[in-house]
Amino acid sequence: MLSLKDMGRLQVRYRLTVALIVLCAIAVAQDTSTPPPADRGDVAIQPDQKKIEKQEQSQRVLGVIPQFGVTSRHDAPPLSTAGKFKLFVKSSTDPFTFAAVGLQAGLSQAENEFEGYGQGAAGYGKRYGASLADNASSGFFANFFYPTLLKEDPRYFRLGEGSVKHRIGYSLAQEFVCHTDKGGRSFNYSNMLGAFTTGGLSNLYYPPEDRGATLTVSRSLISIAYGSAGGLLSEFWPDIQKKLFHRHKDKQ
Repeated sequence: MLSLKDMGRLQVRYRLTVALIVLCAIAVAQDTSTPPPADRGDVAIQPDQKKIEKQEQSQRVLGVIPQFGVTSRHDAPPLSTAGKFKLFVKSSTDPFTFAAVGLQAGLSQAENEFEGYGQGAAGYGKRYGASLADNASSGFFANFFYPTLLKEDPRYFRLGEGSVKHRIGYSLAQEFVCHTDKGGRSFNYSNMLGAFTTGGLSNLYYPPEDRGATLTVSRSLISIAYGSAGGLLSEFWPDIQKKLFHRHKDKQ
């Protein structure tokens, strides 16, 4: 049975080693290098669509927090294999990511989470590396590997209209329902498999006392919960931003 302290510290960090990422990326690229022409996920994107995608993958909350995987276009064309890989790389290598990992590692060390890592510079380095590995593997599997393999779209499709209650329900459901590359909807296997794959891989580098099936499942479920919170921010931030700017203009 997990203690409250254990539950509190099982935040999802950042995921995987560079070697595993490269090997899996090569494998997926080889499997999808000659896709069937009927697959909408591999249809060439027109220049104007590329421009829109570029704008979407530059979105930030307060100009700082990345929202690269969010679209307000309900009929947005599916991302190609290269597009999914670009989304993963852009999110994983953003300066905010490294800063957030550093803060997370610092808080973890201050609370002496993952005691097996020890203290001092060495302990901080291990915590930082574990958090960075968590983040990288999470993005890799949930935004690229499984979406490419299963032909699913890793983006959050913002509803942007309707009652607040309806939009909250829609947002929470997005953790479990996704758009497919063929234009339909499906259970979000990529998200679920990504969370549990990342949770399992973390056993390779977490201290022995922080490994095991129970802890892996807990980390994975917490990851899904954090994803739901992120979905709410993705859904309502444009409305909050618009209201803030509107108020600012009124004061001028």
